[in-house]
Amino acid sequence: KETPSPSLGKDRADTVIIGGGCVGVSLAYHLAKAGLKDVVLLEKSELTAGSTWHAAGLTTYFHPGINLKKIHSYSIKLYEKLEEETGQAVGFHQPGSIRIASTPTRVDEFKYQMTRAGWHPTEQYLITPEKVQELFPLLNMDTVLAGLYNPGDGHIDPYSLTMALAAGARKYGAQLNYPVQVTNLKSRSDGTWEVETPLGIIRAKRIVNTAGFWARDIGKMIGLQHPLIPVHHQYVVTSTIPEVKALKTELPVIRDLEGSYYLRQERDGLLFGPYESEQKMKLQDSWVTNGVPPGFGKELFESDLDRIMEHIEAAMEMVPVLKKADIVNTIAGPITYSPDILPMVGPHQGVRNYWVAIGFGYGIIHAGGVGKYLSDWILEGEPPFDLIELDPNRYGKWTTTEYTAFTKARESYGFNNIVGYPKEERFAGRPTERTSGLYDLLKSKCSMGFHAGWEQPHWFYKPGDETGYKPSFRRTNWFDPVGREYKQVMEKVGVIDLSPFGKFKVKGTDSVKLLDHLFANVVPKVGSTNISHMLTPRGKVYAELTVSQLYPGEFMLVTGSGSELHDLRWIEEEVMRGGYKVEIENMTDEMGVLGVAGPYARQILQKLTSEDLSDGSFKFLQSRHLKLSGVAVTAIRISYTGELGWELYHRKEDSVALYSAIMEAGQKEGIDNFGTYALNALRLEKGFRAWGAEMNCDTNPLEAGLEYFVKLNKPADFTGKQALKQIKEKGLKRRLVYLTVETDNVDPEGNESVWHNGKVIGNTTSGSFSYSAQQSLAFAYVPTELSKVGQKLEVELLGKNYPATIIQEPLVLTEPTRIRLQRKGESPKI
Repeated sequence: KETPSPSLGKDRADTVIIGGGCVGVSLAYHLAKAGLKDVVLLEKSELTAGSTWHAAGLTTYFHPGINLKKIHSYSIKLYEKLEEETGQAVGFHQPGSIRIASTPTRVDEFKYQMTRAGWHPTEQYLITPEKVQELFPLLNMDTVLAGLYNPGDGHIDPYSLTMALAAGARKYGAQLNYPVQVTNLKSRSDGTWEVETPLGIIRAKRIVNTAGFWARDIGKMIGLQHPLIPVHHQYVVTSTIPEVKALKTELPVIRDLEGSYYLRQERDGLLFGPYESEQKMKLQDSWVTNGVPPGFGKELFESDLDRIMEHIEAAMEMVPVLKKADIVNTIAGPITYSPDILPMVGPHQGVRNYWVAIGFGYGIIHAGGVGKYLSDWILEGEPPFDLIELDPNRYGKWTTTEYTAFTKARESYGFNNIVGYPKEERFAGRPTERTSGLYDLLKSKCSMGFHAGWEQPHWFYKPGDETGYKPSFRRTNWFDPVGREYKQVMEKVGVIDLSPFGKFKVKGTDSVKLLDHLFANVVPKVGSTNISHMLTPRGKVYAELTVSQLYPGEFMLVTGSGSELHDLRWIEEEVMRGGYKVEIENMTDEMGVLGVAGPYARQILQKLTSEDLSDGSFKFLQSRHLKLSGVAVTAIRISYTGELGWELYHRKEDSVALYSAIMEAGQKEGIDNFGTYALNALRLEKGFRAWGAEMNCDTNPLEAGLEYFVKLNKPADFTGKQALKQIKEKGLKRRLVYLTVETDNVDPEGNESVWHNGKVIGNTTSGSFSYSAQQSLAFAYVPTELSKVGQKLEVELLGKNYPATIIQEPLVLTEPTRIRLQRKGESPKI
């Protein structure tokens, strides 16, 4: 039993961690173990108060996300050896776990997940009903079609785990102080913090909010509204069941996905926890509006078995011995949800040296890995691997309380066990306030996708199409319409709403110097645009942006929708660190963007302006201000389609007028809309890389084939330059290659296993059907020795290996390259 120590111990610290649940204590343990001095954790009541102490403690290697598997894997490996390291028992059981498939769609989902497991070190198997029964003999097998089995899974005692991490943290020099409540936070001009408590003030270099369902209250102290809500989660524990007691080995944990519950052995009985539907589940919404009650710590909510009765019945059907069991305990406690179930982990944009590790719906399995991940990031200055899906900056002002608390968390909790399709869309809380100027005009004509709060057309309907969102693991209702849009852009002209792009203006006396330091490419001249990459100190690709110098010393930077605040935070931090005299303005919400692309793009736009748009006058990668039909735009001659095209940046309120003028002017040329699915097919055929797929914080630009954009010989010592020189010197171990894949009714998406001679040797990064070659295309990382053109490989899709061949990229030459070859008298391939 812990003895509280209500003192501050010191008035200065390197890092102050606020919150003593398993996540906060894990971070203290990892920072101290890595040698960081002056780590102080402050807990308002006692360690594990809040959500940790009453958690069901499940641990699993499984996760549908790619890099979150690394977090799960690290946690389990740590928990296996923690008792030996700290002398504290942790009550870790590893009987394995089985996810149950009882519909053919679930079997497809398991195959889909298995294609993503091959290139990860964790053990995962698709098993037959016979094997499921052998491992869990108490199951009713009537509906079981298959199981997804992770042998190393199990459960751990959350209280004991946290105490072992606390013992380790102290052993390495961290101070854990409680009960000590943080009453206020003040940021100082030098980026440090004053952490106020009833016992005095601690000055800290950085603070980390790990306060669980109190995290919102901590955020409010510095003017942030963290989009979190406490959800009532219930589980029940039964008395001894003779059939369970008679077993020689512990039962694996079961996840019955159709019944939406987990079930595991608890001593000689069973523990069973459901996830109710969004209609029935309960939120603690008063905590969002009024804050958490001051005294709440190790209390529970009143249980409500009526709410979970359909799940209890499903469990009794699947595990018949439950019918005779008595319930001896029902736990109903708060767990915190973010709008999309995933936690928020990392430094926060707009506030210096303020980090978060909050919103954990599954804190026990995440605690170990997230403690290590954050500790590495804090100490190294960059994330150890890419976890953009956990970036706290994926949310912004558009995540209102209404959206977070009363719509999205309800949907996410209810969707805990739904089928995870590729290209998944979830519709609760949409649209947010973040709609482009064209939303009302286009919403009934297309299938919209959700991108960082924005609605953006995925594909457009025509008479006879099967409309709406129809998810599938195979080709579905959008397949033919996307081919139609592809043809539209290649043969005529298409218009696409690109308003969700992140858009920043950078100006000031040091703007050129700043960008020269930030980017691996050279700074473009006035009136020019280029594609530039921000690298991490280790030479990984932190971001890809287009950079345009509009006026001397004034730049427009454009990034993908999901990267807006992720990139802005990095830039702002460099500005502060280097003391650059610049102003940065985030124009994302004020500015609309239209893309116009295809052979007739120039012809149509020329009708709307007196400016000369000819190739000689307005070259590829040039930018200029002009008026189209009286609307002021910044026009950049660039297109992610690789065809002749412009991106037109304008005031959001002018979007309808500009769009209408372009559509009107293009009637004769057969102008039409296209969406992001066609855009993806077009960019893949041209061999264009995408940030978040072909490149991210797991890849360096040399292996990603981005040498053209990386100017190692430029005078400026840009971030990552020295690391890249070393990488180049040592030589690459793997390369990005371009594959055709001979598939049937399924196409690669990215993250599938790539096979050679019966072994997994790499992974795809993105893929699509090529409407030009009439077969599937994919990018993939493979070992250098297997990266030559002509190399035969296999790509695994839905449990089957399809033949693949490395081809010379690109499949289709870009329009500027075709023009250049034509001028030389060569005949370019389309």
